Amino acid sequence: MRTLAFQMPDRGGGPTGPRMRVGRPSRRVRTLLMTLGVLAVLAMAFVMFAGFWTDWLWYRSVDYSSVFTTTLWTKIGLFFVFGLLMAAAVGVNIWLAHRLRPPLSAMSMEQQSLDRYRMGVAPYKKWILLGVTALVGLIAGASAAGQWRTWLMWVNGVPFGQKDPQFKLDVAFYAFDLPWYRFLLGFGFAAAVLSLIAAALTHYLYGGLRVTSPGARATAAATGHLSVLLGLFVALKAVAYWLDRYGLAVKSSDFKATGNWTGLRYVDANAYLPAKTILFCIAVICALLFFATLWRRTWQLPVIGFGLMVLSAILIGGLYPAIVQKFQVQPNEQAKEAPYVEKNLEATRQAYGIEDAEVTGYSGERDTDDVTKLRDDVEKTASLRLLDPNIVSPTFQQLQQIRNYYGLPANLDVDRYKDKDGNVQDTVVGLRELNLSGIPKNNWINDHFRYTHGFGVIAAKGTAADEEGRPVFTESDLPSKSSNGGDLGTYEQRVYYGEKTTQYSIVGGPQKEIDYSDNSGEKTTSYKGDSGVDLSGPVNRAAYAAAFGEPQILYSGAIGEGSKILYNRTPKERVEAVAPWLTIDGDAYPAVVDGKIQWIVDAYTTTNGYPYASRTTLGDTTADSLTAADNQRAVVAQQNQVNYIRNSVKATVDAYTGEVRLYQWDTQDPVLKTWMKAFPGTVEPKKEISQNLMDHLRYPQDLFKVQRELLTRYHVKDADTFLSGSEVWQVPDDPTNRSGDAVPPYYLSMKMPGQDTQAFSLTTTFTPNGRDNLSAFMSVNAEAGTGDYGKISILKLPTGKTVDGPKRVQSQFNSEPDIAESIRLLRGGGDSEVEYGNLLTVPLDGGLLYVEPVYVRGSNLKYPLLKKVLVTYGGATAFENTLDEALNKVFGAEGTSTEPPDPGTDEGQDGTSPPTSSDPTVQNALDDAQKAFEDGQQALKDGDWEAYGKAQKDLEDALRRAEDAQSAAGDGGDKAQDSEKGSGGG
Repeated sequence: MRTLAFQMPDRGGGPTGPRMRVGRPSRRVRTLLMTLGVLAVLAMAFVMFAGFWTDWLWYRSVDYSSVFTTTLWTKIGLFFVFGLLMAAAVGVNIWLAHRLRPPLSAMSMEQQSLDRYRMGVAPYKKWILLGVTALVGLIAGASAAGQWRTWLMWVNGVPFGQKDPQFKLDVAFYAFDLPWYRFLLGFGFAAAVLSLIAAALTHYLYGGLRVTSPGARATAAATGHLSVLLGLFVALKAVAYWLDRYGLAVKSSDFKATGNWTGLRYVDANAYLPAKTILFCIAVICALLFFATLWRRTWQLPVIGFGLMVLSAILIGGLYPAIVQKFQVQPNEQAKEAPYVEKNLEATRQAYGIEDAEVTGYSGERDTDDVTKLRDDVEKTASLRLLDPNIVSPTFQQLQQIRNYYGLPANLDVDRYKDKDGNVQDTVVGLRELNLSGIPKNNWINDHFRYTHGFGVIAAKGTAADEEGRPVFTESDLPSKSSNGGDLGTYEQRVYYGEKTTQYSIVGGPQKEIDYSDNSGEKTTSYKGDSGVDLSGPVNRAAYAAAFGEPQILYSGAIGEGSKILYNRTPKERVEAVAPWLTIDGDAYPAVVDGKIQWIVDAYTTTNGYPYASRTTLGDTTADSLTAADNQRAVVAQQNQVNYIRNSVKATVDAYTGEVRLYQWDTQDPVLKTWMKAFPGTVEPKKEISQNLMDHLRYPQDLFKVQRELLTRYHVKDADTFLSGSEVWQVPDDPTNRSGDAVPPYYLSMKMPGQDTQAFSLTTTFTPNGRDNLSAFMSVNAEAGTGDYGKISILKLPTGKTVDGPKRVQSQFNSEPDIAESIRLLRGGGDSEVEYGNLLTVPLDGGLLYVEPVYVRGSNLKYPLLKKVLVTYGGATAFENTLDEALNKVFGAEGTSTEPPDPGTDEGQDGTSPPTSSDPTVQNALDDAQKAFEDGQQALKDGDWEAYGKAQKDLEDALRRAEDAQSAAGDGGDKAQDSEKGSGGG
């Protein structure tokens, strides 16, 4: 009977018995099914090939095939290396567990159940082993391939030349090395855990581990095998503890005194850091105890050691730091944290390029007693831009669209161009791009063959409008030509690549393209550029038909010799594709350079591994009222959470050929140098930037928005002030709309206090946290090629004085009774819509000049026209037809009162004086007007709108009577003024 107590674990065959006959499909059906299966596999394979092949063709067409091959071979290498390593780790441990199986297993219910599984698995053991290892290998390889950026940065890393204050290691260790070590550690943990699970299951299946069977729960071989794997896991944990020490320098935490925090604090340096060191030592000892089971064959000591390690992690790694924080830090937090805050301040300012930002005091009140003397200083201080590029796009569209199949972006751009006299002027620019929704008839031929491109630049003076409030175009008509002093010269006007050009086009073949239309009829053209992928061959046509899901590409007669397909046509899309390691600014802008329309794209290198520098989220810090309305302006971020950023690359995209060129802008950036090592030859040196291109480069908006957000807290340099939070600022909400989003920064040419001449600048304002008065004004020199380019200047207002910020200024504009009445009249009883333009802030003689254009979109017009200009300075406000009139009124340059005129009078509207009071009838009418005005003011205070409306009617009647009486008096001077009024108008 004892011989029946044991059985061999592996048995061949299985239970036998009668088989039920199942009807088999006929040979014809089997052949058909097999054929369909093969065709399905081939179709899937061809679709995968098509995606790969079309990508290769595109990169080759833009002369960046090295980016494609470097990225591809890196991914393939990582996939196979780490896939094979994972497969080998799991496969070897399964094989080893099977090899170490006991020759016999005890008879028990548990083993009888497992015996059936063993017999079922026996014929397929090799296939199961290959399947399991292949599956884990594929998953691990795919995960590793996604780390191609981490690998390239590690293998090509360039030193920063700066050391962290805690461990004295170069910043490159944290930016390039530590992320790769963490990936290796994570891979090691995954391999150890999967190997442990696979080995344990195999041991259990073949009797090496037992749960309910009598006798020992594990054989000596299984004990040794699993102990080694557990020892490897604990050893990796020891490595993790050691790396965690360095990770403290780039660890993010919520610090209530400052919000988001990166780097070591007091509790990190004095509790977590020694705790990690102690835990490292304990883990090493525990790992050695597990390895020792190869000789001791018992888990008693390793299990005790593992338990002690877990207990130590709780006590030393969790409880002890909490005690330090509670009883050492909190009673005297400011003194304890101050040394670490200073490190954070210094590192953050360096990482975001704001260490040289100059903060100077600014009174907020004018220094000159005679305000009239400042009138001439205004034009010397700033070129006040009345044309708001974020409002006038519909005006450009209606006046210069010419054809419905052209369109402009919702937000235009501000650039600088010279007029015919050589003077540089701020100019609002847009391109007439292709608008498919305006095509008379949409079909495949029209959408992709005939309507393929836009045509021409539209430009207007930023500081002027005509008598009707329309832009003063310096480049207009179709084809575009210069006028009104503009001088863009001769350039290629066709726009095949643009922000609104998102569909593919097939050009250059037998099908002619619509170029433009004029009085002589429709003009056609055929694309002669170098870009695009050739579609002459059947393989390419089939690949694109599959990749784009357009079978017509395969057989259409409109495609023939010379046909090319253009796609990936937006500037940001093209730059991101050829430089996938860059973060792309949200606002690409066009410029006419050397006879070509070039899209200029700012690009950034970033990392989130700069020690002690606080992190920021690009998507949040670059959001404002414009990105909320136009998602195209959002930043294209490879890495959304960063704590280091540099505008290290300026890129251009030719609007006709699509050629992409990358220029090294920041020659000191180690992150860019690292990527240039990884992708040699893709970035051209800075010296290759032509002077004509340099004239149009500018400081990028997204970088400025990131910096201004950081400077709300990091403008202070001492730890005590930083910790107290008394000097925290905020970026105000845009007062010109109700979106609740931050006010965007504005480009304009201006002169900061202390500067000799105007410079193209990017500006913004700050308010105290939770308040609407002004804290500071910030400007950066945005004029590339100048010595002060990138210099950040901050004018800090006195904390003990209330200076109106943008929201309060806008509120005062809206609440001024006369202005409010004028706005009501402009609205025409609700038939017209009033739109406020950008509220510009300009420092002037110690005070602040605010200028805001006001547009009216009439009920019979589809576009806004500039009708009024709001100006305020030193408490004086004007609301006039033109900027000159408003400035003259505010600064008293013509002897007029600084109080705004009543909207019912002629003063400020046509330049005439009010009626004299020499005639009793005139005086009575003026007395009635004064009483009506006072009644209206009282009605406003009481909120009685019916009484207010009656008072306004009485006011208009009284003023009309006064005017009629004055005219009847036959005053020659008044007649002359009436004549001037008839010839004026503005």
